Amino acid sequence: MGPGRLLQRLLLRCRRAAALGTAPCRGGPLSARLLSAAAHLWAPQRPLGRGEPPRAGGGGGGEEDEDGDEEDEAELAELLGPSPLAAGPGAQRVAVVQPAVKWGPKKAQLTTAGLQIAEAVALVDTLQNWTVLDKIIIPTKNPDKKFVFGKGNFQVLTEKIKKLTHLTAVFLNVERISSLTKKELEDAWGVKVFDRYTVVLHIFRCNARTKEAKLQIALAEIPLLRSNLKNEVSQLDQQRGGSRYIMGSGETFMETQNRILKEKELKIRNALEKLRRKRSLLRTQRRKREFPIISVMGYTNCGKTTLIKALTGDAGLQPRDQLFATLDITAHAGYLPSNMTVIYVDTIGFLTDLPHNLVESFSATLEEVAYSDLIVHVRDITHPETILQKATVLSVLKNLNLPSHLLDSMVEVHNKVDMIERYTPTEENALAISALHGHGLEELKEEIEKKILTATGKKILTVNVNLEGPQLSWLYKEATVQEVEVMPEDGTARVKVIIGNSAFGRYKSLFPTSKIFMP
Repeated sequence: MGPGRLLQRLLLRCRRAAALGTAPCRGGPLSARLLSAAAHLWAPQRPLGRGEPPRAGGGGGGEEDEDGDEEDEAELAELLGPSPLAAGPGAQRVAVVQPAVKWGPKKAQLTTAGLQIAEAVALVDTLQNWTVLDKIIIPTKNPDKKFVFGKGNFQVLTEKIKKLTHLTAVFLNVERISSLTKKELEDAWGVKVFDRYTVVLHIFRCNARTKEAKLQIALAEIPLLRSNLKNEVSQLDQQRGGSRYIMGSGETFMETQNRILKEKELKIRNALEKLRRKRSLLRTQRRKREFPIISVMGYTNCGKTTLIKALTGDAGLQPRDQLFATLDITAHAGYLPSNMTVIYVDTIGFLTDLPHNLVESFSATLEEVAYSDLIVHVRDITHPETILQKATVLSVLKNLNLPSHLLDSMVEVHNKVDMIERYTPTEENALAISALHGHGLEELKEEIEKKILTATGKKILTVNVNLEGPQLSWLYKEATVQEVEVMPEDGTARVKVIIGNSAFGRYKSLFPTSKIFMP
């Protein structure tokens, strides 16, 4: 690419950043102790030496490839166009309705209707210009019925909704309602009706920044579009007395729309596969540098981003006290007590009762976890549903088919202990911390280092080097140098290092006469 073309692309990126209100197009000061390695996950870089840390980058967002051809860009623009399911930019004044199942197999475990509706309100509060007008808990025996509630309770609920002036929508806090039920409820209440799937999807849509996140959201919308299509066709059939063929096509309206949806789904999956292959290549490059990868996971708003900021000192990270503030995977480099460089990966948070289709759509993002060396599970120990939240996270992790050693070696962290007087973890091996105030972080780093050394097979050893030879510079490049004890009388030094298996093999091959002392 010529310099003129490169300048055009740079200017285009700056204009896009300005239009989106994101960070300005200028560089920031580099710091040897403050690193951001997000670009190494997503964007091609110049080749680095195995021991060379990633350069400071823009605080985390997955960098997008701007060098695709114009045809690909046009197709992506079409796929990522305005969603027909979007709630719209206007304000929504919402009544949150929680079905309360008091007994039977549908009764929620480890929670209450009050806690469930509190989380639903928190979801609404995440959205700009959305306001909760009322919170209503209504008993039901079977939330899977057509109207969710029994006849009497449905009438009581309808009267309450009708009395709410200025109401524009009802958030029915159930996992998913059919398009037919949605239409019946909207006809009965005279306002829009959203289920949990729709609200969470809208939050995702508002928070997505990269192409990959936006593509995964578009993929998650396909089942909803199909469901809406069936309802639309059913209405047309009732009005016109049967299916109608589109003139000259030999296809019914239903067949045409289904074909269009299938083609769109195939294009989205192909685009995601391209991004997956690119990430696989970058993952291979990263592995060659032997930086250990630590995935930080947990229930949404448990403090993952705050913890990573505390562990890395990355000033570019700006944690937000809201659900699903992190949607795109980002990566940030930090140091362990031995000065070993590691990469902390910030991931999307989990939520109870997320439909399988929504989790499946983000499998391309979550698959990155499978290639980690260690998982740190962060829990908000102050939350009244902390046990349920833990069960939710572990359930999703198991469904990702992660290697058993990752699940077995997972570090559990109890966050926000500054809000509980004299807190002591009851779970074995759990670590109590306050990411916000720094309490317990040194113990956590030591535990992470111990697990990383086991997971990666890295060794801590001391080697005797000749200061006039290339050994010392080689070790600085290919390993983590902890200590150097110079012995001037014979021009040598004892060097304590952390070194990976492959680098150790190369060292012995290159410097066969070097003395090595194992601990």
